Amino acid sequence: MKFKVIVEEDKEDGGYVVSVPSLSGCYSQGDTIEEALENIKEAIELYLEADEEELVLKEGDRKRVVEVVV
Repeated sequence: MKFKVIVEEDKEDGGYVVSVPSLSGCYSQGDTIEEALENIKEAIELYLEADEEELVLKEGDRKRVVEVVV
């Protein structure tokens, strides 16, 4: 999967802050751009893993989980 990220220099504390616009609340940081990009990869994986856990349905639930390819 590919995600577009925004990398910003943190002028107050130094280093870089990275956000993923398509994943609300998915942020990370690092002292260098390279470190920040590695850290956001891990943050994306954890974000998506949490989403999968929310898909567990209870018995009798009237919802369905369906995959859609775009």
